[in-house]
Amino acid sequence: MNKSLGDSGVCIAILDGPVDLSHPCFDGANITQLTTLVSGAANGSPASQHGTHVASIIFGQQGSSVQGIAPYCRGLILPIFSSGKGDNLAPCSQIDLARAITQAVEAGANVINISGGQLTASPESDQLLANAIRLCQEKNVLIIAAAGNDSCECLHLPAALESVLAVGAMNSQGNPLDFSNWGKAYQSQGILALGANILGATPGGGTSLKTGTSFATPIVSGIAALLLSIQLQRGEQPDPHGVREAILKSALPCNVQKADQARCLVGILNISGAYTLITKGEIEPVSDNKLEEAMMEPSEVNNIPQELNNEINEIEIEQVQPIEAINASSQATVPQVTMGIQAAEAKISPVMPTNISNNTVNPMMVTPNNQTVSSITPSGADGGCGCGGGGPIQTVYAIGQLGTDFGTEARRDSFTQAMPPDMTLLQYLRDRPYEAQSIIWTLNLDATPIYAIKAAGPYASIAYERLISYLGDENIERISVPGYIAGSIRLMSGQVVPLIVPEVRGMYSWSITALVTAVAPQITAANITEDRLRSQIEDYLNRVYYDYRNLGITPQERALNFSATNAFQASVAIAQAAGDQRVLNSISVEKSPICRPDSDCYDVKLIFFDPENNRRSNRVFRFTIDVSDVIPVTIGTVRSWSQS
Repeated sequence: MNKSLGDSGVCIAILDGPVDLSHPCFDGANITQLTTLVSGAANGSPASQHGTHVASIIFGQQGSSVQGIAPYCRGLILPIFSSGKGDNLAPCSQIDLARAITQAVEAGANVINISGGQLTASPESDQLLANAIRLCQEKNVLIIAAAGNDSCECLHLPAALESVLAVGAMNSQGNPLDFSNWGKAYQSQGILALGANILGATPGGGTSLKTGTSFATPIVSGIAALLLSIQLQRGEQPDPHGVREAILKSALPCNVQKADQARCLVGILNISGAYTLITKGEIEPVSDNKLEEAMMEPSEVNNIPQELNNEINEIEIEQVQPIEAINASSQATVPQVTMGIQAAEAKISPVMPTNISNNTVNPMMVTPNNQTVSSITPSGADGGCGCGGGGPIQTVYAIGQLGTDFGTEARRDSFTQAMPPDMTLLQYLRDRPYEAQSIIWTLNLDATPIYAIKAAGPYASIAYERLISYLGDENIERISVPGYIAGSIRLMSGQVVPLIVPEVRGMYSWSITALVTAVAPQITAANITEDRLRSQIEDYLNRVYYDYRNLGITPQERALNFSATNAFQASVAIAQAAGDQRVLNSISVEKSPICRPDSDCYDVKLIFFDPENNRRSNRVFRFTIDVSDVIPVTIGTVRSWSQS
């Protein structure tokens, strides 16, 4: 901090509970709170306490009651945790976490702080979360996430995912705290930082001390932001993943017995060592002074006297059982990110970092035998918008299966009572199309709703007519829904999903059979049967739907989804490749060198190979899609060439 207090050119996103930005410690801070699926004021709830504490460790201003580590950096607050029943907190699904990560990247974040996670047996996540993590790798955005507080050799998501920097907690003597996890993946991508008695802000203007990996994580995020700021000062391009590498390479050994070395993860956060690597490209020899610096007392980090200790929160992810609505499509079980919390107490004694048994529940910590967390449906409340407060309207081009939901039991019962006993919901809507606006239409991936569809404007009735026709056609496999995010809505299961106002002219439905029929006249010259063509096209579309499934938010995702909707171009390429005995190897999306002024163009690139002769060159097909409008369009023709 003697070298830099941060730079506004470096942006840190906090994915946590709502933050009380009226707290005096944030006066003068450059922080924007984006609108997410979680709405509501930062009113002292457990979620708000957690989010405010975490944010203040980074952004608390100089001379205030909480002096943060990187007060001059730019901040983004994306609430993902909210209050549930009683003192519990509503969960955040992996899909919603993926949304928030993607939103942070699109808003310009360099570092993303996630003081939460899901206890997991293996470092595997939902495909949408994996996509968001991969987006961070591609955009050179660093995710720093808590390792978890389960007192075991176990892992948390997203901390255990590749390219994430995991953070465990230690005390001021360099001892890993008993509850801090030490799973195998953390041995190569985890760092220990102070996590005991960390001073932070509380909603309403106060301060408190909290303990756990939740509060070690923003210390590392703040240090990473300062290193990025120093790179900027030196006239260099900020390199978040280079900073991650410097932090891991410069780690110091921690103070444990040899048998417990795994609990150290890679080692202790070595601030001066990481700084030297960033500025000189080398690590200085370890000295006692450096070891003392790495293990500063928490009061030295915040530079003010420590105060009282409020109750401490815990974040984890659990499995929530599905709830099915009558006549509605079934809801899939969704991995949930939750924040559990123990029953409230007015005041408790200060946390003893060397004796975890004296604590109440620690942030990010639930041991298997000491707390039961209620199964609560995904976080959020009506009225949120995924487009970001004050920013441009979020466009979406999503594909999936159509479903229905009633939102509440009362709404479901009103339909049940109005419908004759032998009538289905589809028949009822066909007879009374005006009722289509009274149910919730959902767009699903693998039976999991990712969006709700709400038509608006003078031609809303046409959109509902199409939805009813799609619902009644058993041959339809997928539909496309381009449009704008305009709030959110709660489903019967309690899940909150973004609301799409669709562009009717871009709503399509299709099946493999219809596509093959459309393409068949174009392949008369190709040496390929219709059955083989069907198989190849089906493989392409299934790859998009399953291997590359996404939320249709980023330009790359919208281009890819449009290529599946407007699969005629891709099918012509597939027919030509299949006729030459090649099969699809990979699909990728790249920024296109061919583009019109004021447009945003991406190339969808298909690579085919010969499975029976690996010495044959691959065949590359590439076509350009302009995604600058809500409904993408193709530009030019399909280009093709051989590639060794």
